[in-house]
Amino acid sequence: MNALPQSLNLYLIGLMGSGKTTVGKALSEKLGYRFFDTDTVIEQLAQQPISEIFATSGEAVFRQLETQVLAELSAYRRLTIATGGGIVLDRRNWSHLKHGLIVWLDVAVEEICDRLQGDVSRPLLQDADPHQKLSALLEQRRPLYAQADLQVSVQAGETPEAIALRILAEVPKVLKSSEISLRQV
Repeated sequence: MNALPQSLNLYLIGLMGSGKTTVGKALSEKLGYRFFDTDTVIEQLAQQPISEIFATSGEAVFRQLETQVLAELSAYRRLTIATGGGIVLDRRNWSHLKHGLIVWLDVAVEEICDRLQGDVSRPLLQDADPHQKLSALLEQRRPLYAQADLQVSVQAGETPEAIALRILAEVPKVLKSSEISLRQV
């Protein structure tokens, strides 16, 4: 069921809580790819949780680690990579993302709020009004997310398996209508 050229990585982008990790694992299984979550790799590299990196070193240090991890992962092939929600903010990251197929998991803010209710592990959500914070983040990042090769609007209650199958069904259409396969050298 591998709809991707053998040399192509798959990068999942979107707001925190959009399901990038869960859907990424399902995609990896279906494609026979290895799966990586940039946040998990950063935590392993730094030997501390992301919330601690933010608290002790700041967001700028976290973003540097994020770029470093993405650069290292993008050197490999046949990977599905779930990225952090803010990875699109740094132009340098786009040079790595563009070496693969970029999929935006577009989930309504209300749905993300429901999913993340009570989650205290996300530094950017430690806000008096998480819904407002997520709305502001989406507003800021939407033009960047929209640069993805494929936008998948996720419906409330849709399973990761169903989302993965929808993505795989769309990939051949995206590859035919774009230069993605030509970017691979």
